[in-house]
Amino acid sequence: MFKATTSLGIPIANDPLSDFRKFLFVIWKHLNLPDPTPVQYDIAYNLQHGDKRMIIEAFRGVGKSWVTSAYVVWLLYMNPQLNILVVSASKSRSDDFTTFTLRLINEIEVLAHLRPKPDQRQSKISFDVAPAAASHAPSVKSVGISGQLAGSRADVIVADDIEVPNNSMTQGMRDKLSEAVKEFDAILKPDGRIIYLGTPQNQESLYNKLPDRGYKVSIWPARYPNADQTVGYGYKLARLISNAMAADDTIVGEPTDPARFSDFDLLEREASYGRSGFALQFMLDTRLSDAERYPLKVSDLIIMDITAQEAPEKVSWSSDGQYIVEELPNVAFNGDHYHKPMFISSEFVEYTGSVMSIDPSGRGKDETGYAVVKMLNGYLYVRRCGGIAGGYSEEALQKLAVIAKEEQVNEIIVE
Repeated sequence: MFKATTSLGIPIANDPLSDFRKFLFVIWKHLNLPDPTPVQYDIAYNLQHGDKRMIIEAFRGVGKSWVTSAYVVWLLYMNPQLNILVVSASKSRSDDFTTFTLRLINEIEVLAHLRPKPDQRQSKISFDVAPAAASHAPSVKSVGISGQLAGSRADVIVADDIEVPNNSMTQGMRDKLSEAVKEFDAILKPDGRIIYLGTPQNQESLYNKLPDRGYKVSIWPARYPNADQTVGYGYKLARLISNAMAADDTIVGEPTDPARFSDFDLLEREASYGRSGFALQFMLDTRLSDAERYPLKVSDLIIMDITAQEAPEKVSWSSDGQYIVEELPNVAFNGDHYHKPMFISSEFVEYTGSVMSIDPSGRGKDETGYAVVKMLNGYLYVRRCGGIAGGYSEEALQKLAVIAKEEQVNEIIVE
C-alpha cells in the first residue's frame, strides 16, 4: 500500500486522505462546517509541505488553530508513532487544543483505530493513540510556555499563540519569551518540525526575530495589501495572496477570504479595533503599531553622497520600492529600509550653516561621540559622525579639531 515515507516517517500512500486538504474536508463535514475556504486550504498545504521550521501568521478568525488541530490528527492517522507537543502562552489554551484533537479522534469513525486503549493515556493533557508503541512521551501532550518543557520529546512541536499581550508588552518579557522558545531545539527529535501559529503583538514581535534563527514565515492578511504594505511583508507574503495580486492588481484592499469576512465585516472590525489594532490583528502589519512610539524611521532618511562645501539645491524622497538601498544592511526595525533620492537637481549651492556636536566621555572605555550636520533649504545633511577613544585627552581633542577644520564648521556644540 505504501510507496515511500517523508522525513517524519509519514507514508506517501494510495489512501486519498494522504493529501491533508482532503482529510481537512472530511473533518469539516463532520463538524457541519462549510467547505474549507481557499485560505484554509492554502494553510493546510503549507502545513503538509512547508519547511521544518515555519511560522504561520494569519488574520484572527481564519481558523488556523482548528486547521492545525486537524493536521495533528492527520499526522497520527498517517504515522501513529509520532510524538506531538502543543505549546501555548497559557496551559488552558494548549489544553483546549489537545481536547479538541482528542474529540475528533473519538467522534469520527475513520479514526476509530486511533482511539486510546484502556491501558493508555487518554486525558486532555496528554493522550496516546492505540497503535502507538510504549513510550515515555505521549502521542499528544499540551504544556504552557512557562511550564515544564524540560524532559519532553517530540517529532512535531506546535507553538500555538505563545506570544500574547501579557507576555510581550515589555522588552524584558520579550527577551524572556525569546529565551524560553530556544528549549524547543532541545526537545525536538532528529528530522522533527517546529510550527508556530500566531499573531504579532508589536514591531519587536518574536515572530519577527525567528527568521534570523532559520524559520520560514508565511503571512495571510485579511485584505490584499497595497504597494507599501507589500514592501513591508517582502518574501513573507503567502504565495496564494501574491499570485492573486500578480494576476489582478485591482483586488488591492478587497478581502482575501470573503467567505470568512466580508468587506463590510472587516470595515466594522477596523472601526472597532482602530487603525493600529486592525493592522496587527487582521493585516499582520507590525509597522503601524509602534509608529507613534518610534516616530523617526530609517526609511525617513535619504542616502546619498555629498561634499563638504555644497549640496544639491533640491532633493526629492520617495517610498517606492525601487529606491530602496538593498546593499546596506537593515539594522533598524523589520520592514524598515534605507532609501536613495528619487530626484537630485543639477544645481549645487553652498550650505547655509554647519554645526559640530560633541558628546564627551571620560577616560574609560566610552568613546567621545561627534556628528557634523550641515543645513540647506530646510534639509539637514549628516556629513560625518563617529566616536573617538581617549575621552578629553589632547590626542582626542586634536582629532576633533582636525575634523572641524576639514568640515569648515561654523559652531561647535558640546553637550
